[in-house]
Amino acid sequence: MPKDTLTITDNRTGKTYEVPVENGCIRTTSLRQIKVGDDDFGLMGYDPAFLNTANCKSAITYIDGDKGILEYRGYPIEQLAEKSSFLEVAHLLINGELPNPKELEQFTHLVTHHTYVHENIKAFMDGFRYDAHPMSMLASTVAALSSFYPDAKSIKDEQSRSIQITRLIAKMPTIAAFSFRHSMGLPYIYPDNDLSYVANFLAMIRRIGTATYKAHPTLEHALDVLFILHADHEQNCSTTSVRTVGSSEVDPYSAVSAGIGALYGPLHGGANEAVLRMLREIGHVSKIPEFIKSVKSGEGEKKLMGFGHRVYKSYDPRAKVIKRVADEVFEVTGKNPLLDIALELERIALQDEYFVKRKLYPNVDFYSGLIYEAMGFPVEMFPVLFAIPRTVGWCAQWEEMVKDPEQKIARPRQVFVGSKRRDYIPMDKRAAK
Repeated sequence: MPKDTLTITDNRTGKTYEVPVENGCIRTTSLRQIKVGDDDFGLMGYDPAFLNTANCKSAITYIDGDKGILEYRGYPIEQLAEKSSFLEVAHLLINGELPNPKELEQFTHLVTHHTYVHENIKAFMDGFRYDAHPMSMLASTVAALSSFYPDAKSIKDEQSRSIQITRLIAKMPTIAAFSFRHSMGLPYIYPDNDLSYVANFLAMIRRIGTATYKAHPTLEHALDVLFILHADHEQNCSTTSVRTVGSSEVDPYSAVSAGIGALYGPLHGGANEAVLRMLREIGHVSKIPEFIKSVKSGEGEKKLMGFGHRVYKSYDPRAKVIKRVADEVFEVTGKNPLLDIALELERIALQDEYFVKRKLYPNVDFYSGLIYEAMGFPVEMFPVLFAIPRTVGWCAQWEEMVKDPEQKIARPRQVFVGSKRRDYIPMDKRAAK
């Protein structure tokens, strides 16, 4: 009868070891017993970028990259994007279940009435240069929130964790909008608690010289869907950063700030901006064949941005939803002139054996930048628009990490390849180089 174990033979010593297999994994600490001598530390796994290392058990998000599946708490992303609101999905991710009407009303009330930030936050943000990047302002200001809520350090207190998570979800759009207004030299607009989560954010961004702002229903819905699609994505770079920093038992504001810092990078939250640069570089549909040829040949370091994904080896399910949303947005805003290039580039790439063989399918970044640009957001705001909804995922992952009894402070091992021990050389004895 098959056993859930892995038998390992160490050819260096001839010894054989039996290691338990659980959930398709072995605990890499089990490798420590494999030694060549008593003073040997034990065998380690070497895995740059953690391509094949699970750092936690999670019940939040499930991804099957080969089949193009993304689920939040078991619910397909396509169904949630079609039928849910962002705050409904936020409740699902944080609490594990879809809310009933009363629970959603209570959750929405809590989030809505925590949207205001302390007046000193405004003074803090005023200290940034006029040309400060909105993402760096967001990261710094979220980290500063820990000084306004010292009770956040009580991470073992379930009630305290709940209120901090509510505060983060509620205040993130406000801080994001303030960062935008600062970069535009415009006065800050306070939250309007009569508006929905997304409509309130758009009002704080757009309102100028009027007492109210009415967001177009199509654009409000589009941004709500985009927020749902970006709410969580398993153990990506920024989520891993939140868990790693959070493992030191620091407050959630500091942990989430670390996630924002990771998201700031062009390989993560800035990927959709890279797509727009690529489309502008191509310039016209007629130049796509030439561009495709240069990508395949490797000439001039041309890259096909917005295609392929570390996880997905088929069509990104989020990209399918976003493509439909893009059509709705462009009916209101007018078609982005880059859309024709994007559509033709997608058509050619999906038929070209070179890209099909490498499983380079459109990902979520391919169309999201076009939508954001059509809605009037500058490219500097793209990662900020990513960070607002991802805060929900970060908080859900942080909460799960805090409650997991197996989690300890993160401390990866290294493979040391430096100099062996050597004695200090006096200055007058060092040879000139």
